[in-house]
Amino acid sequence: MATTAIPAHADGEAPAVRLLGEQILPHGTHYDGTAVGGLSGIDYSPQRGEYVLISDDRSAKNPARFYTARIPVDGNGVGPVDLTATHPLRTPDGGAYPTDGVDPEDIRVDPWTGDYVWTQEGERTDTVLQDPSVRIAHTDGTFGGELPLPDDEHMRPGTGPQRNAVLEGVTFAGGGTLLVSSVEGPLLQDGPNPTTTSGALIRVTVQARTGPLLAQFAYPLEPVFAPGEGTNGVAAILAADPLDPAKYLVLERSYVEGAGNKVRIYEMDTTGATNVLDAPLDRARPVTKRLLVDLDDIGLPAVDNVEGMTWGPRLPSGERTLILVSDDNFAANQITQIIALAVR
Repeated sequence: MATTAIPAHADGEAPAVRLLGEQILPHGTHYDGTAVGGLSGIDYSPQRGEYVLISDDRSAKNPARFYTARIPVDGNGVGPVDLTATHPLRTPDGGAYPTDGVDPEDIRVDPWTGDYVWTQEGERTDTVLQDPSVRIAHTDGTFGGELPLPDDEHMRPGTGPQRNAVLEGVTFAGGGTLLVSSVEGPLLQDGPNPTTTSGALIRVTVQARTGPLLAQFAYPLEPVFAPGEGTNGVAAILAADPLDPAKYLVLERSYVEGAGNKVRIYEMDTTGATNVLDAPLDRARPVTKRLLVDLDDIGLPAVDNVEGMTWGPRLPSGERTLILVSDDNFAANQITQIIALAVR
């Protein structure tokens, strides 16, 4: 299944997105006794004037955790990253998660309470079937609850999410009344992964902030951008407007061994798409999508493993800032990028 997204702007028009700048967090940075890396989700709190970033460390280096930071962003670019706090994510009984006990991926600030909603991918091996989850944490990391999963996202033999391709994205929408999550790759029952000649369908789930599941939509992934060992998946989702329940930004992150990373951000619209909650995708009408920006086209020296995105402060020009973060996998040959874009 090949997919073709509508381009973001016609020939001759000014690009909808421009690069403001980037900051690179040095490899091996430590803060408050923790190794800073694996940053796979980011969100901005206008009320607190700071960002929250989640590490995807499975409690291997330090207990699963998040950071808060101040990151100056204005029309002149992005300033140095100033980490302000870190907290371990706590289990319901108040303890830290054990090694491999959880796989954090994305985090959002609840616009009503200021608490955090975060996702984790669970686990699938020959001997372990651990469900993914959407959990609530208070600002000190203590456990605040867990939301229900759609039935098709439970880990079962032969069905459910693939390993390490599960709940990568989450966002609030509809003025905070809705919580929308996305899996990275197709469920086992939904078909094969994308290839260089064919895309694939993944699921986007909409539920009430209190938990009830309302809808699922099929989102068409692009084919893999280059031949070789690799794939493409959805790493983050973000409400395009905090009040609009239908329009979102979707970050597709592809990696091919020997070719590197390809990161593209699309505008998605669920209007008219088929509700496929716990239903097959074979006759589904998927959401529509439109390319907003390909990070290869904006003048970055390099594009690494970008996994998180959030709206930042609005500029005096009226443009919105879009802040991205890359996950360096704690590897010396990768980088932690904080990228600031201006969006018309």
